[in-house]
Amino acid sequence: MDIHHHIAQRLRELRSARGYSLDALAERSGVSRSNISLIERGESSPTAAVLDKLAIGLGVALASFFDESADGSAAHEGAAAPSPHIRAADQPRWQDPASGYVRRRLSPPAPSPLQLVEVVFPPGQRVALDSAVPGAEIHQQVWLLEGRMELTVGNTLWPLAAGDCLAMQLNQPIVFHNPGATPARYLVALATVAPFTQLAPRSQLPARVAATTPPTARRKP
Repeated sequence: MDIHHHIAQRLRELRSARGYSLDALAERSGVSRSNISLIERGESSPTAAVLDKLAIGLGVALASFFDESADGSAAHEGAAAPSPHIRAADQPRWQDPASGYVRRRLSPPAPSPLQLVEVVFPPGQRVALDSAVPGAEIHQQVWLLEGRMELTVGNTLWPLAAGDCLAMQLNQPIVFHNPGATPARYLVALATVAPFTQLAPRSQLPARVAATTPPTARRKP
């Protein structure tokens, strides 16, 4: 499936799963109703900033738009289970229309709390994301393979050279900037510690789980 139609399908799935109308999602995300409708019909190619706003309005990570299905499982009953293997040629690629950065999902479609993404970021470009995912604790690490990057996490600027790795939590704004004269290439690893659905009270959890389950982040690219 074309990546733009895949994003359109995922947006429809996520909105439907939450019972949001177009107007409701427009109010929650700050993206106009007409723009959301165009994206859902595959007639508009959203930028990373627009996808980020929609993700926050839906209460999911931006990466959810590139998942296989709304719940990470097979699309319908009787379908084959998602494969734990994916060939390099089949890894979906998406290019941000605004900055030109290219995102390639490396992870297979099988459900996993860990996701790997490769990004090629053009020189001189900057992308600012809110990245605050309500009700989820999502951790991200960026390992720079080639070039230079500057990541501003909250109010802290982190210059990265090839080989450097930066860990962060998706609970605050993040600005990605390539200050160099050549493209930067980096690996992103994302791990969801707490599920998007509300956790049971700790008193109702088995003792072993209650002792090891971290608190859910309430507010934090």
